[in-house]
Amino acid sequence: MADSDYSQKDFIGEQVKHEDVVTITRVRSDRVFYRQFIRDPNQAKTSGHPRWYGDKFDLKDDQTWTEPDEVHHVPFTTKKGRQLTVTISGWKQMLMRGTKNYKMNNHPFTLLQIVVRAQERNSIWKPMWLIVIGSRRDELSLVDCYQCYRQRYDMEHLFRFGKQRLLMTSYLTPDVHHEENWFKLTLLSSVNLWAARKLAVVLPRDWEQYLKTNKSIKITPSLVQRDFSRIITTLGTFAKFPKRRGFSSGRIKGYKKAPRTRHDVIKKGSKKSTENLKAP
Repeated sequence: MADSDYSQKDFIGEQVKHEDVVTITRVRSDRVFYRQFIRDPNQAKTSGHPRWYGDKFDLKDDQTWTEPDEVHHVPFTTKKGRQLTVTISGWKQMLMRGTKNYKMNNHPFTLLQIVVRAQERNSIWKPMWLIVIGSRRDELSLVDCYQCYRQRYDMEHLFRFGKQRLLMTSYLTPDVHHEENWFKLTLLSSVNLWAARKLAVVLPRDWEQYLKTNKSIKITPSLVQRDFSRIITTLGTFAKFPKRRGFSSGRIKGYKKAPRTRHDVIKKGSKKSTENLKAP
């Protein structure tokens, strides 16, 4: 799952090379796509380049929309008890314009429109558009694709909390393996905070008077982290005390460590640039 910045052909063109990967990205409401052109078998073949793209599908012009191939209505209730209905419309075998490096006419996708409606009015927010691309995309239903994309918001909160409170990006090392291990440790720490949420006690600071008066306050990861030192002291540990193994002999006399390879500094480009979205 990814946001609209990753809906460009530079990123998707690399993802479709993997057979078992299904990519769900959001797209802007001003994009233009095309229906896949299917030639009539009774029509005589003509000379010249074969036609790839059919009718235009402009997201901001509903006059160019055709009837969706599938429509699903999913009712749900918000945390405040409000009754809403999600209408998921899907158009299959859609295409986007490609380039010389990325032949997107060979990779059709499914286009989804998500509309949230309430009982008292037609729609609450602007329609959200998603594309589902990958050779195994048909194994997922429209509802599955919508539920999968909703998990992206949980991922964004995890990254934000991990960077601010779990030091996810604070460990600087030139070794990729060490960086990956550190990233896994931060994920394990977030899992520990989730597992200890029922053991945590709210410890409000002096200026957090609302935490003292509200008895039904929701335990957040930040509150669990604040009380985690007390929790781990009550749990105990099975680890043994470290033992002295002697003194290290150190490096051999005359040993010279090879210097690390110098690399060019990669500067972040503008928002409109998509070069940093290319898959490795």
